[in-house]
Amino acid sequence: MATIEEKKEAFERLLNIMDDLREGCPWDRKQTLDSLRYLTIEETYELSDAILSKDYEELKGEIGDIMLHMVFYSKIASEKNEFDVADVLNAICDKLVHRHPHIYGDVEAKTEEEVKANWEELKLKEGKKSVLQGVPKSLPAVVKASRIQEKVKGVGFDWDNKDQVWDKVQEEIQEFREEEKNGNKERMEEEFGDLMFSLINYARFIGVNPEDALEKTNRKFIKRFQYLEEKTNSQNQSLKEMSLEEMEAIWQEAKKS
Repeated sequence: MATIEEKKEAFERLLNIMDDLREGCPWDRKQTLDSLRYLTIEETYELSDAILSKDYEELKGEIGDIMLHMVFYSKIASEKNEFDVADVLNAICDKLVHRHPHIYGDVEAKTEEEVKANWEELKLKEGKKSVLQGVPKSLPAVVKASRIQEKVKGVGFDWDNKDQVWDKVQEEIQEFREEEKNGNKERMEEEFGDLMFSLINYARFIGVNPEDALEKTNRKFIKRFQYLEEKTNSQNQSLKEMSLEEMEAIWQEAKKS
């Protein structure tokens, strides 16, 4: 692994390359904060894919892409005389020191829960009006639900145990089924949302990341369905012409493989 000096040199090299690109490359020179935004979102999802696949070579590249974007934003801001990359790094360092008084101060926090509680309390003291203020509005719904539940847990708004949460899941299932029988689509949607929120909460209690779990199921389904398509094509058949029983037989093959 690299020494601290080698790490500094690598970061300085990236900063110098960014300066060169911003000055000499027509594409890089044209970019703005707004034009980079959607590209950063795409890069973040690519990073997420690499994490889920545990492909460390791919992960290294995706982390590099994200770091490039952070340097790019800082470069654009410096051209507007707003801030530069040193301001960015010092700001995050200052925030980390301030929000870890159990490391850099005299506060005691021996558990993860105590650390999170202190973190949320400090943010409120910094001027945030709500513990939920920091949850981005544009987060995917499953991720947002998880973050909301983690945030309110930090101030003590939580169930005592997982059995209580599972009882809530069962309650929400019954309420959804009742609205389904009534045929009220608006109420069905509301109750289905409540059910998903409760399931996500239960996942938190048992240590399962619901976003990761669902994505792994998506990938598993895609892999099995593509096996079904390939097997069907190899037999010169069409899925539209096959019975559900025939497709199910191949699906079971895919599960075993």
